[in-house]
Amino acid sequence: MPGPDPQIPYPMPAHPRVGFLKPLVNRPNIEVGDFTYYDDPRGPEGFVERCVLHHYDFMGDRLVIGKFCAIATGVTFIMNGANHAMTGFSTFPFNIFGHGWEEGFDWATIQAGFKGDTMVGNDVWIGHEATLLPGVTIGDGAIVATKAVVGADVPPYSIVGGNPARIIRMRFPDEVVAELLQIRWWDWSVDRISRNLDAIRGADLSALRKAI
Repeated sequence: MPGPDPQIPYPMPAHPRVGFLKPLVNRPNIEVGDFTYYDDPRGPEGFVERCVLHHYDFMGDRLVIGKFCAIATGVTFIMNGANHAMTGFSTFPFNIFGHGWEEGFDWATIQAGFKGDTMVGNDVWIGHEATLLPGVTIGDGAIVATKAVVGADVPPYSIVGGNPARIIRMRFPDEVVAELLQIRWWDWSVDRISRNLDAIRGADLSALRKAI
């Protein structure tokens, strides 16, 4: 069982709405790991335009998504370019309209609200129309529920939902989570993953230990 080729944009020919993002995304400020896919009836090739909003090179922030992530239709990553200055009496972006309004604008008033890079771990499932705000980190193995609005970091192997997103429950006991984070099966070779699929998808921790 060699597994699919992560460099093929459309790994399911009968379902072109599903695409591996790594070969489809060509932006220096976006990094996507192997086998992470986006599902959209309009086509996964529109991921950056539809899902990654206000992401400008000159801002310097990155979107980093790990391996084996499942991203549902309508997921939105709000990046730092959406920020408005909040240090004065008004949040209106006078400077962008020019005609003299740009004079005296202090770039530091925008930078004061930057939250840094947005980081999504490995084996993360992000549900339909979930929204991730700038600078959040989603831990490995986490699940983000449909329409959740994530404004804070999400622990590994937790399930979060709501607006603002809160932890609904942990997927596994703490000791199991710690071991899974140490095993990091997503960093194995494709051949090794293929040989141990039953353990990975069957929650057989003892078998995973033997596969290390």
